[in-house]
Amino acid sequence: MVIRSASAASWASALVVVAATVADDLVQRSVLSDARSPLTYALGVAVAAALLALTPRVGSRLISLGGGVASGGALATAICGLAWRGGVPNPLVRGDVAFNVADVAIALGVAVLVGGSLLHGWANRSRLREQV
Repeated sequence: MVIRSASAASWASALVVVAATVADDLVQRSVLSDARSPLTYALGVAVAAALLALTPRVGSRLISLGGGVASGGALATAICGLAWRGGVPNPLVRGDVAFNVADVAIALGVAVLVGGSLLHGWANRSRLREQV
């Protein structure tokens, strides 16, 4: 039961990030874009698939949420990069750095994933020496 709810949290957060990124890129037209290679998009999709498949197996909703947000960012980057000519649009500008919602989601997702992993490991430290 825990895996199902963790998997649902992971998929739901990924879909929310993809939808938010696409909507933001549609609403805020950007003259700045970042052309990336097809290999980058393929690797992003592969990492997203791995996160969506593996993080729910840990049994922590926080880890699943972080994996879902990070995978949503990776999927949104691939989708937007393929949908728009010239690469991934970057409507958010801060100083000399341009980025989009997917970039923010990847950073936040990784932070939650690492933090959740540390918390989960600490809470289950007695089981860390068990054989897998």
